[in-house]
Amino acid sequence: MKFKICAAFFLLFCLVFSQTSAFGASKQTPQSPSAVVPESRYTFAQVADGTEVTHGFVIQNKGTALLKIESVKTG
Repeated sequence: MKFKICAAFFLLFCLVFSQTSAFGASKQTPQSPSAVVPESRYTFAQVADGTEVTHGFVIQNKGTALLKIESVKTG
């Protein structure tokens, strides 16, 4: 009877501590990029037809991994 109680206690102890990282195995958050665009829209003033206009958008990476911009399209 004592063996069954000790075995059950040991099993419970192992389950609890394996889930809470009490043995020093800390879980690290995977690195990921995080794009931040302070100005996501821009409205141009009226211009003559055929005039080329440009506007630069600032994109900041607030994440912990490399941010790759693979494609851009206009709305």
